[in-house]
Amino acid sequence: MVDGRLNAEAIWSDLEAVRAQAPLVHSITNFVVMNFNANALLALGAAPVMAHAHEEVADMVAIAQALVLNIGTLEPDWISAMQLALRAAQAKGIPVVLDPVGAGATPYRNQALQALLQTGAPSVLRGNGSEIMSVAGLAAATKGVDSAASSHEAVGAAQALARDWGSVVCVSGATDHVVDAGGRHAALSNGHPWMTRVTGVGCSASALIGAFAAVQPDRWRATVSAMACLGVVGELAVERTQAAGAGVGRLQIELLDGLQLLSHDDFVARLKLACHG
Repeated sequence: MVDGRLNAEAIWSDLEAVRAQAPLVHSITNFVVMNFNANALLALGAAPVMAHAHEEVADMVAIAQALVLNIGTLEPDWISAMQLALRAAQAKGIPVVLDPVGAGATPYRNQALQALLQTGAPSVLRGNGSEIMSVAGLAAATKGVDSAASSHEAVGAAQALARDWGSVVCVSGATDHVVDAGGRHAALSNGHPWMTRVTGVGCSASALIGAFAAVQPDRWRATVSAMACLGVVGELAVERTQAAGAGVGRLQIELLDGLQLLSHDDFVARLKLACHG
């Protein structure tokens, strides 16, 4: 248990809401992670749709309960499709999650992010330390799409972004930090380093945030709930994988199984959450 603002039981009720309501999450995401992200949403209990054609993105947003934008594999048509979807989501009033994959790595990637941010501020921004610091305009080294900065180093940048945009900002890493414009700050310490060796786990975190934000109107709480569930699931999945004498190939399956089969007792016993502000 943590302080009265948010605890394991409250987070578990958000997970139950996702399972009961099966919200439709519209993702415009990258080729590398599309399949894994869709399966992660299905395993959680949500419903995924992966659509990026200009001719249908606004119509797809019209029937969705959340929109997730991921810039991992960029091309101009996808960015303009994201802008169309973002405008439609804001007009409808559904949450928008932006994953700035590889922010700071190339000028084109930064220009694409700037175009999206000028279209509208996201409800939630989730990235690793380097990505969040880059979006905030700070000098941060990147190694492809991996982070060269710790999540702790990026907390100040995340807080500044939250204040400037009124968005929830999540910095993922060994400890996940979730902040909002009102000064709330949650730190989550579950997970395992092996999770970084399966492509799409970080991007799936953004997708899961979309599912939780679809059923929980407090975007900060929704983001904390999503990251908490994924962290506990990952921790348990690595333990099962190692007990079987297997490696990260098996871990992909264990992560999906864990999202579907996570139990109340395991979650409550495992959660490592500290709330401030």
